[in-house]
Amino acid sequence: MKPNTHPTYNKVVFMDVNSGYKFLTGSTKRSNEKIEWEDGNTYPLLKVEVSSDTHPFYTGKQKFADKGGRVDRFLQKYNMKEK
Repeated sequence: MKPNTHPTYNKVVFMDVNSGYKFLTGSTKRSNEKIEWEDGNTYPLLKVEVSSDTHPFYTGKQKFADKGGRVDRFLQKYNMKEK
């Protein structure tokens, strides 16, 4: 391999923000946030919206409440009514 071509591959912790499920794996992603893992080491923390713990394909059911569509969330955020 050519030097300085590929990104650095390190261990990181991914955390599902909906369920709090965490897992340790390897990735080239970087993060400023850190977390202490079960082995006592500190790893970068990457937060994700969906993981195998909350995705309906893996769970067979919807685990988190329906958040509505983009338009509904926009209208609710700015306290507007649909015309």
